[in-house]
Amino acid sequence: MEKIILETERFILREFSELDQEGIFLLESNPAVYTYISVYDPVTGKNLYPPITDRKQVMPMIEKQWKQYAETGMGRWAIISKENKDFVGWCGLKIETIIRKPQVYNDIGYRLREAYWGKGIATETAQACMKYGYEELKLDHIAAAADKRNIASDKVLHKIGLSRTEDFLFEGVECWYYEDLR
Repeated sequence: MEKIILETERFILREFSELDQEGIFLLESNPAVYTYISVYDPVTGKNLYPPITDRKQVMPMIEKQWKQYAETGMGRWAIISKENKDFVGWCGLKIETIIRKPQVYNDIGYRLREAYWGKGIATETAQACMKYGYEELKLDHIAAAADKRNIASDKVLHKIGLSRTEDFLFEGVECWYYEDLR
């Protein structure tokens, strides 16, 4: 039985399960989804964060989330449509230790299957995750980072109450850092 974390009007957010493997593969193998995630090594030109190419890559991703749930009580959660039970993508909170070394922060993030873009899902689920983070997890701050070219993410992060507080380079990519200044 999957552990439900929270619900919105249209979606259930729950811990990942083995049942999510095909949905995660469809999400994480789509190059369009990786437009603002891909980072290229300036020397080799190799993509450091490419889309996955094999279904065998999915279970380690799920197991990584299970480990985060156990260690921190949070992580990225599956977004499941209440209407058709489809795996839409993921949204959630995690302790971020990579993006802004050495600063550690509570990161909100989301990733949706391309068929679900432009429907307000990222905003709806991210708002619910923010509320959950403050009310249930008792977090004292929530922040995010995004590629400056990702206009859609910039809009979502502003809608959920985050403000751009600085810009920085991550692996040579110009990014914004967002914080909840409430």
